[in-house]
Amino acid sequence: MLEATRQEISILRQVMGHPYIIDLQDVFESDAFVFLVFELCPKGELFDYLTSVVTLSEKKTRTIMRQIFEGVEYIHAKNIVHRDLKPENILLDENHNVKITDFGFARQLKGDEKLTDLCGTPGYLAPETLKCNMFEGSPGYSKEVDIWACGVIMFTLLVGCPPFWHRKQMVMLRNIMEGKYSFTSPEWADISEDPKDLIRKCLVVDPSKRITVKEVLKHPFFNQMLFEQNIDGLKRSLSTKSRRMSRINDIAMLRKQSRFNARKKFQFAILVIRAMIRIRRLRYTAEPLRVEEAIRDPYRVKVLRKVIDGCAFRVYGHWVKKGEGQNRAALFENTPRTELHALYINNLSR
Repeated sequence: MLEATRQEISILRQVMGHPYIIDLQDVFESDAFVFLVFELCPKGELFDYLTSVVTLSEKKTRTIMRQIFEGVEYIHAKNIVHRDLKPENILLDENHNVKITDFGFARQLKGDEKLTDLCGTPGYLAPETLKCNMFEGSPGYSKEVDIWACGVIMFTLLVGCPPFWHRKQMVMLRNIMEGKYSFTSPEWADISEDPKDLIRKCLVVDPSKRITVKEVLKHPFFNQMLFEQNIDGLKRSLSTKSRRMSRINDIAMLRKQSRFNARKKFQFAILVIRAMIRIRRLRYTAEPLRVEEAIRDPYRVKVLRKVIDGCAFRVYGHWVKKGEGQNRAALFENTPRTELHALYINNLSR
């Protein structure tokens, strides 16, 4: 255990300094304990934040996933694989920027080394990781498992539930092995094609065909930031300066109207950008909701559906008796408690 802790400390010191990776401030060791002091992340876990808001918008998901992928790119550049990426291991600082943490399962690879040990959280395990425990002679896995986990995280952020989750763990593991998931739930109706395409490329069963982290950051889903930047401050500044122009300057501008006018060109560019933003947002603008429709079928509307589900959970959630098969904590176990190979073979023989 002490050796594993020292290995984690060594990896933390290698990756510290990146804006989206937790900083290790200090280490204290006693006869019985090793204390690690990290930077403060007052907003807590991404999992808790997601629980409070249920789902995230495409814009918020884009911001969070870009930061996660940039952190993963930095980790992979040092030939380190995290192996346990999930919302519980991603913290948020005071500005809601992500901080990747918990490098307890992380390993630094030597060249093209492949790993074969089974570790991580069942719902986020990649197919090649499961094969190492189920079948002898499996080739092992490498940094591609982190891309798979990021795809699961992105799916979860957008609709509030993981892509492969099932109350029966064997069914969930089979879904992972087969890459079996869908975008058919009502929550996906309001989500554009770009995030779906990126998730498909992250959740490819064959790791050699899975998208790389560099390719992820060039994906169209992350190339929309220009259209979402807030230019209100710039517009107010230009408006203030325009009001201060004197009558003399107005006359001078009229006399020189045939010449190049930098201010006028700049204002025209702003109008063009505003028009582009409005045109782009037309496809995402929800249709007006009439009271009659809301009364007749409230569950069809995404916003009302989230409110109804949230209220129902608060009212009835504490009355539900949870059996062994309904233990939600099983999704977040660090190591599977069953022998996957035997469980898989027994299930096939039925």
